[in-house]
Amino acid sequence: MSRDVATALVAWGNAWLTGSVGLDEAVDAVEKAAGPQILGGEPAEVTLRRGLGDLRVGGLTALRLALPEPGDPLGLTGPADFNRSAIDAGAAVVVLLGDRAIGLVPEEDRRGSSYVGVRWTTHDASAHPPDVPGLADADRQLTLAMRDATEALLAVDDVSGVPPEIADALVDLRDPHRGDHPLAPGYPPRAHRVAALAGRLALVVDLARRMDERGLTADQMRRRSEALRLLDRAVRRARVAACNSAFDPVP
Repeated sequence: MSRDVATALVAWGNAWLTGSVGLDEAVDAVEKAAGPQILGGEPAEVTLRRGLGDLRVGGLTALRLALPEPGDPLGLTGPADFNRSAIDAGAAVVVLLGDRAIGLVPEEDRRGSSYVGVRWTTHDASAHPPDVPGLADADRQLTLAMRDATEALLAVDDVSGVPPEIADALVDLRDPHRGDHPLAPGYPPRAHRVAALAGRLALVVDLARRMDERGLTADQMRRRSEALRLLDRAVRRARVAACNSAFDPVP
């Protein structure tokens, strides 16, 4: 959930900042992905719509996506408290305000028996540019990781041992027009394509990690585990590069 809601906030937030959509449309799209959302905490929590408006008045210029994992702080540049919270959540958004920044970390917000939404907790953050790949580099890395993962997942003696949903998902990757497009209006076509492919591959990773390993040799299990680790790494980098490309120069 954290990765998806952070991706939606950055994509639609940047579409709003570039003038491609209005604030109401952007917030509606983000909340459609994960339910109602609030910014901050007691006693200063506000709705996402109000919070984004206030940040714009305060100098908001861009949103950056971070999708870190332990040992791989992708998209983060500190400080340590923000990094730890973001790594625990698996996602964060860096709000750029001129030469300073604020970090937003999502967490589930439950109230009563039926209300389920997202609370974005605020942190001090560094505005220093993170060490993340550009869109073209992330696209190449994703293609290579996809090829290696496909070979590893299908490299079993009994092909029938591959669950049909994984086999179908791998076949679907051949169709560039299939699947959801998680970005918002205004992004370049390549960013839409990379984000869509990353989304389908994220599903493959999730399915494969729940796959029954009975019948596989130790070497096959090792190869598959390493391929999935590298594929997940490439998927995260592709999502970050796609979302952060909203302000890239038009080639």
